[in-house]
Amino acid sequence: MFARKHTHPTLCAVALVSGLLLSFLLGASGLVSAQDTTKKSTSTTTTVSPEHNLPDHVIKRFGVPPAVPTGPLSDSLIAALDNAFGDSFKSGKWGEKQLAALETISASKDARLAWLISDLMRIAASTELNAQLADAASQLLNITYSDGNIWGHTTDQLIGWDIPAPPNYLKYKRNIYTLIVPEWQAIFQPGDIDWRHVSWGGVRIDNRPYDTTDEPCNCIPAADNPDVTSAADAAWLKDDDIVFGIEVNGEYRAYPRQIMEVREMVNDSLGGRDLGIPYCTLCASAQAYFTDSLPDGVARPILRTSGLLIRSNKVMYDLNTLSVFDTFRGHAVTGPLAEKNIQLKQAGVVTTSWGDWKAAYPSTTVLAESLALGRDFDFRNNRDAEGPIFPIGDVDPRLAVQEDIVGVVSASGQPIAFHLSKAIEALNNKEAINVENITLVLDGGGVKAVDEDGKDLGGHQAFWFAWSQFYPQTALWPM
Repeated sequence: MFARKHTHPTLCAVALVSGLLLSFLLGASGLVSAQDTTKKSTSTTTTVSPEHNLPDHVIKRFGVPPAVPTGPLSDSLIAALDNAFGDSFKSGKWGEKQLAALETISASKDARLAWLISDLMRIAASTELNAQLADAASQLLNITYSDGNIWGHTTDQLIGWDIPAPPNYLKYKRNIYTLIVPEWQAIFQPGDIDWRHVSWGGVRIDNRPYDTTDEPCNCIPAADNPDVTSAADAAWLKDDDIVFGIEVNGEYRAYPRQIMEVREMVNDSLGGRDLGIPYCTLCASAQAYFTDSLPDGVARPILRTSGLLIRSNKVMYDLNTLSVFDTFRGHAVTGPLAEKNIQLKQAGVVTTSWGDWKAAYPSTTVLAESLALGRDFDFRNNRDAEGPIFPIGDVDPRLAVQEDIVGVVSASGQPIAFHLSKAIEALNNKEAINVENITLVLDGGGVKAVDEDGKDLGGHQAFWFAWSQFYPQTALWPM
């Protein structure tokens, strides 16, 4: 039985060498000392404190939030934002004009503007510029820094306090992020997504055409129509290697974690159905979405990794329409597919060992070793042993952030997280686990969610922080 307590390699499995580019764009122009501004512009609207809306554990961790202005920005502050993050920013140059604008922004005491400071922190390669940004964030949020992770600390504070975004936030954020990956211009679009929480994962977008995934890319390379072998021919896999097992219409397939940590996205077909299978290394979650049987006029979505994260969960998108999907919930949140309200249904994924899976299902196929591209990231390098390395803000305190759960949504629409270690103990003791229409069963060495007739309900394993932040109203078993 598999209840993982390991840690996870970075999303940056394929390094993006952009630091030199940003060092040139944001550093080579020469940083100058901020000039005194004759007009310290501030918002003229009222301010409110979000403190009364925050749980006690958030105040305990992040402190008391600053008062936040509401309403529009003053004309002079809008001018400062345009000077710092407007169209002129697309050149990548940062000099006296921008630093003067940053001084005006800092003096405004408008905490909403710290979101843009945080976004620029994420891509800036200049040490001096980052120092200027840290000073600006400190003034806007009244925070101090105890280490060099100014971006992570700033963003955690902003998420934890739920500081609102400033007016026209998406426009300015798009300008910042497309400086490093121009192809994101089509991704950063309005929709049912909280762009405050989206950050760069350190890699470029995978925008290779469908079924060309054998070609190299400077990205995390998805695999389309992957080669598979029989269990007998998979001698490269050890019995204790972790796999993600999927069953569709009586056909079984194993997706080795070693491969999924290299690819992170697979577009496959199994049991006569098309599937898109994302794996987020950071939240220990492999999911399987049916990408067929969609409304008339909707082509099969080809799922790709965007190179972006949202609270340490990968942001996936459809290659055909450039529609962004909520990776955890499977619904389109931007673009043409969001306009059509596309919601992908899930197949269950069993996280288990290769030895247990092939013993339970000897007819299983398994992804071919060549898909690992000669790399093996399944080395549990303890990089995030102290918790997620990307900002996630507030986490429901009922479980530790990296506690394993099995998550499933009930027939009534209630998300339910089953504490994995306790579920395994109960099932091994022959105790029944039934909540609404959901029954947990042992399957192939792992745990699966089914209904009373044994029909798959599309559950999957994940870290608690990831499930609970995408399903904030989740119930937790034992209840």
